[in-house]
Amino acid sequence: MAIRWGVTMTRVAVLVGLASALNVAAPTGELVRRVSAITRTTPWMPVATIPVRFQTFHPQGMVKIGDTFFVSSVDKARVAGHLFKIDDSGALVADLPLGEGAMYHPGGIDYDGRYIWVPVAEYRPDSHSIVYRVDPQTMKATEVFRFDDHIGAVVHDLDDRTLRGVSWGSRRFYRWPLDDSLHVPDSRVKATGTPNPSHYIDYQDCDYSGNNTMICSGVTELRPPSAAPFRLGGIEVVDLTTGRPLHQVPVLVWAGGRVMTENPSWFELSPSGVRGYFMPEDEHSTIYIFDAPAR
Repeated sequence: MAIRWGVTMTRVAVLVGLASALNVAAPTGELVRRVSAITRTTPWMPVATIPVRFQTFHPQGMVKIGDTFFVSSVDKARVAGHLFKIDDSGALVADLPLGEGAMYHPGGIDYDGRYIWVPVAEYRPDSHSIVYRVDPQTMKATEVFRFDDHIGAVVHDLDDRTLRGVSWGSRRFYRWPLDDSLHVPDSRVKATGTPNPSHYIDYQDCDYSGNNTMICSGVTELRPPSAAPFRLGGIEVVDLTTGRPLHQVPVLVWAGGRVMTENPSWFELSPSGVRGYFMPEDEHSTIYIFDAPAR
Protein backbone atom coordinates (compact mmCIF):
# COMPACT_ATOMS: atom_id res chain seq x y z
CA MET A 1 0.00 0.00 0.00
CA ALA A 2 1.47 3.33 -1.03
CA ILE A 3 1.31 5.85 1.82
CA ARG A 4 0.84 9.56 1.20
CA TRP A 5 0.67 12.07 3.99
CA GLY A 6 -0.56 15.64 3.94
CA VAL A 7 -1.98 16.27 7.40
CA THR A 8 -0.61 19.11 9.54
CA MET A 9 0.31 18.61 13.19
CA THR A 10 -2.59 20.90 14.19
CA ARG A 11 -4.93 18.60 12.32
CA VAL A 12 -3.29 15.60 14.02
CA ALA A 13 -3.97 17.10 17.46
CA VAL A 14 -7.63 17.69 16.62
CA LEU A 15 -8.10 14.16 15.24
CA VAL A 16 -6.27 12.52 18.12
CA GLY A 17 -8.22 14.50 20.71
CA LEU A 18 -11.53 13.58 19.09
CA ALA A 19 -10.65 9.90 19.04
CA SER A 20 -9.60 10.03 22.72
CA ALA A 21 -12.87 11.65 23.71
CA LEU A 22 -14.80 8.98 21.83
CA ASN A 23 -12.80 6.24 23.50
CA VAL A 24 -13.42 7.52 27.03
CA ALA A 25 -17.15 7.80 26.41
CA ALA A 26 -17.48 4.43 24.69
CA PRO A 27 -19.45 1.64 26.35
CA THR A 28 -17.44 -1.31 27.66
CA GLY A 29 -16.75 -3.74 24.86
CA GLU A 30 -17.36 -1.30 21.99
CA LEU A 31 -13.69 -1.28 20.94
CA VAL A 32 -13.64 -5.09 20.90
CA ARG A 33 -16.86 -5.12 18.87
CA ARG A 34 -15.38 -2.79 16.28
CA VAL A 35 -11.98 -4.51 16.12
CA SER A 36 -13.86 -7.78 15.64
CA ALA A 37 -15.62 -6.25 12.62
CA ILE A 38 -12.29 -5.67 10.84
CA THR A 39 -11.58 -8.21 8.11
CA ARG A 40 -8.68 -8.94 5.77
CA THR A 41 -10.27 -6.67 3.15
CA THR A 42 -10.93 -3.73 5.50
CA PRO A 43 -8.91 -0.74 4.24
CA TRP A 44 -6.55 0.95 6.69
CA MET A 45 -6.70 4.60 5.64
CA PRO A 46 -3.70 6.82 6.48
CA VAL A 47 -4.56 9.79 8.70
CA ALA A 48 -1.21 11.32 9.70
CA THR A 49 2.36 10.64 10.78
CA ILE A 50 4.27 11.91 13.80
CA PRO A 51 8.05 11.72 13.34
CA VAL A 52 9.65 10.83 16.67
CA ARG A 53 12.38 13.36 17.39
CA PHE A 54 14.92 11.25 19.30
CA GLN A 55 16.61 7.85 19.09
CA THR A 56 14.05 5.18 19.98
CA PHE A 57 16.25 2.02 19.96
CA HIS A 58 13.91 -1.03 19.67
CA PRO A 59 10.33 -0.03 20.64
CA GLN A 60 8.18 -2.70 22.31
CA GLY A 61 4.90 -1.44 23.82
CA MET A 62 2.72 1.66 23.53
CA VAL A 63 -0.15 3.28 25.39
CA LYS A 64 -1.76 6.64 24.66
CA ILE A 65 -3.10 8.80 27.49
CA GLY A 66 -4.84 11.89 26.16
CA ASP A 67 -2.45 13.32 23.60
CA THR A 68 0.65 11.77 25.17
CA PHE A 69 2.31 8.51 24.13
CA PHE A 70 4.22 6.18 26.44
CA VAL A 71 6.54 3.73 24.68
CA SER A 72 8.71 0.99 26.17
CA SER A 73 11.98 0.25 24.40
CA VAL A 74 15.14 -1.81 24.73
CA ASP A 75 18.61 -0.47 23.95
CA LYS A 76 20.51 -3.64 23.10
CA ALA A 77 23.84 -1.86 22.62
CA ARG A 78 23.84 -0.24 26.07
CA VAL A 79 21.91 -3.07 27.78
CA ALA A 80 19.23 -0.68 29.03
CA GLY A 81 15.44 -0.55 29.22
CA HIS A 82 13.38 2.61 28.80
CA LEU A 83 9.85 3.94 29.17
CA PHE A 84 9.59 7.06 27.00
CA LYS A 85 6.97 9.77 27.50
CA ILE A 86 6.38 11.48 24.13
CA ASP A 87 4.21 14.48 23.32
CA ASP A 88 1.97 14.79 20.26
CA SER A 89 4.74 16.49 18.26
CA GLY A 90 7.08 13.51 18.74
CA ALA A 91 9.31 15.23 21.30
CA LEU A 92 10.73 13.40 24.31
CA VAL A 93 9.13 14.56 27.57
CA ALA A 94 10.69 12.02 29.96
CA ASP A 95 12.83 8.87 29.85
CA LEU A 96 12.38 6.41 32.73
CA PRO A 97 15.13 3.73 33.01
CA LEU A 98 13.72 0.31 33.90
CA GLY A 99 15.22 -3.07 34.73
CA GLU A 100 18.06 -4.55 36.71
CA GLY A 101 21.19 -6.38 35.56
CA ALA A 102 20.35 -8.90 32.84
CA MET A 103 16.67 -7.94 33.03
CA TYR A 104 16.65 -4.96 30.67
CA HIS A 105 14.13 -5.91 27.96
CA PRO A 106 10.77 -4.10 28.45
CA GLY A 107 7.80 -5.71 26.71
CA GLY A 108 4.25 -4.82 25.75
CA ILE A 109 2.58 -2.42 28.19
CA ASP A 110 -0.94 -1.65 29.42
CA TYR A 111 -2.71 1.35 31.00
CA ASP A 112 -5.56 0.77 33.45
CA GLY A 113 -6.68 4.37 33.93
CA ARG A 114 -4.25 4.93 36.81
CA TYR A 115 -1.01 3.06 36.19
CA ILE A 116 1.05 1.83 33.26
CA TRP A 117 2.08 -1.81 33.71
CA VAL A 118 5.49 -2.76 32.29
CA PRO A 119 7.29 -6.14 32.27
CA VAL A 120 11.09 -6.09 31.98
CA ALA A 121 12.82 -9.40 31.24
CA GLU A 122 16.10 -10.96 30.24
CA TYR A 123 16.61 -10.91 26.47
CA ARG A 124 15.98 -14.65 26.03
CA PRO A 125 13.10 -17.10 26.49
CA ASP A 126 12.53 -19.10 29.70
CA SER A 127 14.37 -16.51 31.78
CA HIS A 128 13.37 -13.99 34.49
CA SER A 129 11.30 -10.81 34.71
CA ILE A 130 10.37 -7.86 36.90
CA VAL A 131 6.88 -6.38 36.56
CA TYR A 132 6.49 -2.68 37.38
CA ARG A 133 3.60 -0.27 37.66
CA VAL A 134 4.38 3.31 36.65
CA ASP A 135 2.57 6.53 37.55
CA PRO A 136 2.33 8.35 34.19
CA GLN A 137 2.23 11.77 35.86
CA THR A 138 5.34 11.42 38.04
CA MET A 139 7.06 8.71 35.95
CA LYS A 140 7.81 6.86 39.19
CA ALA A 141 8.10 3.07 38.91
CA THR A 142 7.10 0.62 41.65
CA GLU A 143 8.23 -2.99 41.49
CA VAL A 144 5.20 -5.29 41.82
CA PHE A 145 6.83 -8.74 41.69
CA ARG A 146 9.47 -10.93 40.05
CA PHE A 147 8.84 -14.05 38.01
CA ASP A 148 10.83 -16.98 36.66
CA ASP A 149 10.00 -16.65 32.97
CA HIS A 150 10.35 -14.08 30.21
CA ILE A 151 7.17 -11.98 30.34
CA GLY A 152 6.80 -10.32 26.95
CA ALA A 153 3.59 -8.36 27.61
CA VAL A 154 1.26 -7.75 30.54
CA VAL A 155 -2.29 -6.42 30.97
CA HIS A 156 -4.34 -5.48 34.05
CA ASP A 157 -7.65 -7.36 33.97
CA LEU A 158 -9.88 -4.91 35.83
CA ASP A 159 -12.84 -7.29 35.86
CA ASP A 160 -11.22 -9.97 38.01
CA ARG A 161 -8.41 -7.95 39.68
CA THR A 162 -5.58 -9.89 38.09
CA LEU A 163 -2.53 -9.30 35.97
CA ARG A 164 -2.30 -11.36 32.79
CA GLY A 165 1.02 -12.01 31.11
CA VAL A 166 2.35 -13.72 28.02
CA SER A 167 5.71 -15.45 27.68
CA TRP A 168 8.41 -15.03 25.02
CA GLY A 169 6.63 -15.40 21.69
CA SER A 170 3.30 -15.45 23.61
CA ARG A 171 3.41 -19.25 23.77
CA ARG A 172 2.18 -19.31 27.39
CA PHE A 173 -0.42 -17.31 29.32
CA TYR A 174 -0.05 -16.39 33.00
CA ARG A 175 -2.52 -15.09 35.61
CA TRP A 176 -1.59 -13.40 38.91
CA PRO A 177 -4.24 -12.23 41.43
CA LEU A 178 -3.63 -8.75 42.85
CA ASP A 179 -4.20 -7.73 46.46
CA ASP A 180 -5.75 -4.44 47.59
CA SER A 181 -2.41 -2.65 47.34
CA LEU A 182 -1.96 -3.80 43.72
CA HIS A 183 0.81 -6.23 44.58
CA VAL A 184 1.04 -9.93 43.86
CA PRO A 185 1.27 -11.79 47.20
CA ASP A 186 4.42 -13.93 47.43
CA SER A 187 2.42 -17.12 47.87
CA ARG A 188 0.76 -16.62 44.50
CA VAL A 189 3.71 -15.54 42.37
CA LYS A 190 4.49 -19.07 41.19
CA ALA A 191 1.70 -19.12 38.63
CA THR A 192 1.48 -22.00 36.19
CA GLY A 193 1.44 -21.05 32.54
CA THR A 194 -1.22 -22.35 30.18
CA PRO A 195 -0.50 -22.94 26.47
CA ASN A 196 -1.64 -20.37 23.93
CA PRO A 197 -3.75 -22.33 21.41
CA SER A 198 -3.25 -19.66 18.73
CA HIS A 199 -0.15 -19.85 16.54
CA TYR A 200 -1.08 -17.16 14.02
CA ILE A 201 1.21 -14.40 15.36
CA ASP A 202 3.56 -13.81 18.28
CA TYR A 203 2.13 -11.00 20.40
CA GLN A 204 4.28 -7.91 20.57
CA ASP A 205 1.92 -5.60 22.49
CA CYS A 206 -1.36 -6.19 24.36
CA ASP A 207 -3.95 -3.94 26.01
CA TYR A 208 -6.87 -4.79 28.26
CA SER A 209 -10.17 -4.11 26.47
CA GLY A 210 -12.85 -4.91 29.08
CA ASN A 211 -15.06 -7.92 29.76
CA ASN A 212 -12.06 -10.22 30.38
CA THR A 213 -10.62 -9.61 26.90
CA MET A 214 -7.41 -8.14 25.55
CA ILE A 215 -6.43 -6.84 22.13
CA CYS A 216 -2.97 -7.98 21.02
CA SER A 217 -0.92 -7.11 17.95
CA GLY A 218 2.18 -8.77 16.66
CA VAL A 219 4.02 -10.45 13.85
CA THR A 220 5.26 -13.80 12.59
CA GLU A 221 8.09 -14.48 10.16
CA LEU A 222 7.44 -17.00 7.40
CA ARG A 223 10.51 -18.53 5.73
CA PRO A 224 9.62 -20.34 2.50
CA PRO A 225 12.37 -22.58 1.08
CA SER A 226 14.60 -20.72 -1.40
CA ALA A 227 12.71 -17.47 -0.87
CA ALA A 228 13.13 -14.32 1.18
CA PRO A 229 11.42 -14.36 4.59
CA PHE A 230 8.04 -12.67 4.81
CA ARG A 231 6.76 -10.96 7.96
CA LEU A 232 3.00 -11.08 8.49
CA GLY A 233 1.40 -8.76 11.03
CA GLY A 234 -1.97 -9.06 12.67
CA ILE A 235 -4.37 -8.36 15.52
CA GLU A 236 -6.06 -10.81 17.87
CA VAL A 237 -8.88 -10.34 20.37
CA VAL A 238 -8.26 -12.85 23.17
CA ASP A 239 -10.75 -14.19 25.72
CA LEU A 240 -8.80 -14.14 28.99
CA THR A 241 -11.12 -16.63 30.69
CA THR A 242 -10.28 -19.34 28.15
CA GLY A 243 -7.07 -18.07 26.54
CA ARG A 244 -8.66 -18.55 23.12
CA PRO A 245 -8.81 -16.01 20.31
CA LEU A 246 -12.21 -14.47 19.59
CA HIS A 247 -11.09 -12.70 16.40
CA GLN A 248 -7.93 -12.82 14.28
CA VAL A 249 -7.16 -10.52 11.35
CA PRO A 250 -4.00 -9.62 9.39
CA VAL A 251 -2.93 -5.99 9.01
CA LEU A 252 -1.79 -5.63 5.41
CA VAL A 253 -0.03 -2.28 5.64
CA TRP A 254 3.74 -1.75 5.56
CA ALA A 255 6.17 1.15 5.94
CA GLY A 256 9.69 0.84 4.59
CA GLY A 257 9.33 -2.93 4.36
CA ARG A 258 8.11 -3.30 7.95
CA VAL A 259 4.58 -4.42 8.72
CA MET A 260 2.77 -1.92 10.94
CA THR A 261 2.32 -4.32 13.87
CA GLU A 262 5.99 -5.32 14.02
CA ASN A 263 6.62 -3.20 17.12
CA PRO A 264 4.11 -1.41 19.42
CA SER A 265 0.51 -0.60 18.58
CA TRP A 266 -2.41 1.17 20.22
CA PHE A 267 -6.09 1.07 19.23
CA GLU A 268 -9.01 3.32 20.07
CA LEU A 269 -12.37 4.32 18.67
CA SER A 270 -12.60 6.73 15.74
CA PRO A 271 -15.61 8.41 14.12
CA SER A 272 -15.55 5.78 11.36
CA GLY A 273 -14.55 2.73 13.39
CA VAL A 274 -11.08 2.01 14.82
CA ARG A 275 -7.99 4.20 14.91
CA GLY A 276 -4.62 2.48 15.07
CA TYR A 277 -1.29 3.99 16.12
CA PHE A 278 1.77 2.06 14.96
CA MET A 279 5.52 2.48 15.52
CA PRO A 280 7.18 -0.23 13.41
CA GLU A 281 10.68 1.17 12.95
CA ASP A 282 13.71 0.89 15.22
CA GLU A 283 16.13 3.69 16.11
CA HIS A 284 14.53 6.48 14.04
CA SER A 285 10.81 5.89 14.39
CA THR A 286 7.58 7.40 13.15
CA ILE A 287 4.14 7.01 14.71
CA TYR A 288 1.75 6.13 11.88
CA ILE A 289 -1.95 6.83 12.41
CA PHE A 290 -4.56 4.88 10.43
CA ASP A 291 -8.33 4.57 10.47
CA ALA A 292 -10.17 1.33 9.71
CA PRO A 293 -13.92 1.59 9.02
CA ALA A 294 -15.66 -0.80 11.39
CA ARG A 295 -19.13 0.03 12.66
